[in-house]
Amino acid sequence: MFAVVVVLLLVVVASPVVFAWWQFGQIQRVDVGGVLTPASAGTNYLIVGSDSRALVDPTGDDAGAFLATPVAGERADTIIVLRVGDGPARMMSIPRDLWVTYPGTGEEGRINGAFALGAGELIAAVTQLGIPVDHYLQIDFTSFAGIVDALGGIEVTLDHPAYDEMSGLNVETAGTVTLDGTQAVAYVRSRQYTEIIDGVAVTDPTGDIGRIERQRVFLSALLGKLGAARSPSVLSGSASALAPGLVIDDTMTFLDAVRLLWDVRGATPESVDLPVDGFSTSGGAAVLGLRQPDAAASLAAFG
Repeated sequence: MFAVVVVLLLVVVASPVVFAWWQFGQIQRVDVGGVLTPASAGTNYLIVGSDSRALVDPTGDDAGAFLATPVAGERADTIIVLRVGDGPARMMSIPRDLWVTYPGTGEEGRINGAFALGAGELIAAVTQLGIPVDHYLQIDFTSFAGIVDALGGIEVTLDHPAYDEMSGLNVETAGTVTLDGTQAVAYVRSRQYTEIIDGVAVTDPTGDIGRIERQRVFLSALLGKLGAARSPSVLSGSASALAPGLVIDDTMTFLDAVRLLWDVRGATPESVDLPVDGFSTSGGAAVLGLRQPDAAASLAAFG
């Protein structure tokens, strides 16, 4: 969900063009060119939201929302494929609990576990599903929170008050609410999304699938506000918030970013569902598997 945001900020809104080009050159890169493969038509971007705590200030007022659950290193919290260049832009979320075989080791595990073995292993795992990856973008959620705050918050509409003690989400009123950066991250990361319905706490039983749908809702709202932003100070602040936590593949050029921008600007990408079913592994882990033949049709839209 982050590639569109990255390009809008770093290519268009960071004017003049010379400054945008300079700032693009400062982005951290990861050496994965050897595992990238071109799509048959159009261009596929693999977009990863990392849960790295590296940029979290432990003394900040919102540190609790990020540091309440200790983890080492970083994991792929959100995995999305964005397809552009061959018709309307479209995107598909890959559930992080999808059970796959890691190409580099032959071991089985959740697809977000491939990220722990390196960005190249995650790219290879996605490619193994039948989705060639042209380019890779990664953003950590603290930088994502920064862009939301720079935009003055993002509005979403909730049917009921909602919370998630694990992610830190706490929205006490229903209807249209404005989420600040911390609450926005808690919203898109929520896996124990619990609504208060007629005074009763009801947790979304769909888990990761429900989270994917909420991410789509939030992305639409974020793109709408970002596309309408015209203040140089707001746009500059948004770009500055993103830059420290952004990583791109070593083959992406400034012109590649410009092309992506023009392919997606002004429109929300069409959402494509990846059909999955839940099952338990031999070790008792609750995971997801592709529901065939339905999943093949969805994957073919990105092949």
